[in-house]
Amino acid sequence: MEPFSKKNSVHRFENGSLAAADDWVAIEEPLEIRVVFGDSENRKNRSLSITMRTPGHDHELAAGFLLGEGIIQSDRDILQFEETGSVAEGSDRTNQLCVHLREGLPFDFASLQRNFYTTSSCGICGKASLEAVRAHLPESLQSEFKIAATTVLKVPAGLREQQATFEKTGGLHAAGLFDTDGKIQSVFEDVGRHNALDKLIGHRVIAGSVPLADCGIVVSGRASFELIQKTIAAGVGMLVAVGAPSSLAVDLAEEFGVCLIGFASESRFNVYSHRRRCDGL
Repeated sequence: MEPFSKKNSVHRFENGSLAAADDWVAIEEPLEIRVVFGDSENRKNRSLSITMRTPGHDHELAAGFLLGEGIIQSDRDILQFEETGSVAEGSDRTNQLCVHLREGLPFDFASLQRNFYTTSSCGICGKASLEAVRAHLPESLQSEFKIAATTVLKVPAGLREQQATFEKTGGLHAAGLFDTDGKIQSVFEDVGRHNALDKLIGHRVIAGSVPLADCGIVVSGRASFELIQKTIAAGVGMLVAVGAPSSLAVDLAEEFGVCLIGFASESRFNVYSHRRRCDGL
């Protein structure tokens, strides 16, 4: 298993005195995701994205990212994963991953680059960002997922209990899947909140288990526009966030039928859209 943290020597100032101590920090390294696409006679290899991530579950990260961007729809669109590039210094792994897509898969690389620019650049208006993702998101969610409001209160604590590396370092985000009983089914951690969700969804993509119509997603931080986008692409009808949502996240959730919950704790939460998915409210 890949290490998620490493030990560092620090000087800790506490109660008025300074002392040497050991501290664990989360590992952060770049990952370049490349795609191989086209027909058998004209295969192309292109760099798609570079993300700063916690090493481990790179295949899941790539699969979740590709699903969220509308490049793939299921595990059948992926032929293989290939670790390429040079081995990182002081490590036995590379920081480059090639995803070979099936032949004949529609793929407009130039258009995809324009969409990345539109959705990620500062100064682009919210309307343009929404239009950029509508092209590859489903017209409506098929999920009928509902959960009792009182059960939602159990979900944040369930996520925290499985954040092993966060407990050690305090430096990782987490994303988890939960069922109608509020039970956490799986959890993935990463220094990037988007990466944690991509790993969570990608795990189910590789297993051939998307869309995830019978699950909800819980995240340890705030709910951004991109997290709602990935939630919709995975077919999930509820996103629970420990932190606050953004205005674009609320707009997108409302439009596509996602119940968006923010400021979730053991005693309270706010419902920003589609309250019908919370029984008892």
